[in-house]
Amino acid sequence: MPGSGKKVGKNGNNGSNGNNGNNGKDRQSLNFANRLIASIPTGRKGKHNVIVAKMLADLDRLDTKTAILVPLDGLDGEKMENVRSALNRATKQKNISVATSTDAKYFYVWRTEPKNAHLTTAPDKMTGRHPED
Repeated sequence: MPGSGKKVGKNGNNGSNGNNGNNGKDRQSLNFANRLIASIPTGRKGKHNVIVAKMLADLDRLDTKTAILVPLDGLDGEKMENVRSALNRATKQKNISVATSTDAKYFYVWRTEPKNAHLTTAPDKMTGRHPED
């Protein structure tokens, strides 16, 4: 089609593959709803999110010598093991060290020192003495 102003390929066509520029994808109706990826929330907000958020908020307000007491009957039928797992995932994500315990009535949670905290008082390499000495 010389002279028409359109670019013509080697085979004489105008670059269109006959499907109106949709890259070979048929324009059939979709099976599921869709959304732009940028508008999708990321991160997991599981069913234990509310109780874990409350525990972390309380831990943040307390000193390291105090534990929070979560009543087991206040877990709304959720298994303590599942709540503990959710707490473990959240604290690892936020890099918070905690310890837990339980008895017949309560799930106890308290902050601990990070495992690598003992490395901060390593002996001086030159003298072999601790910095406090």
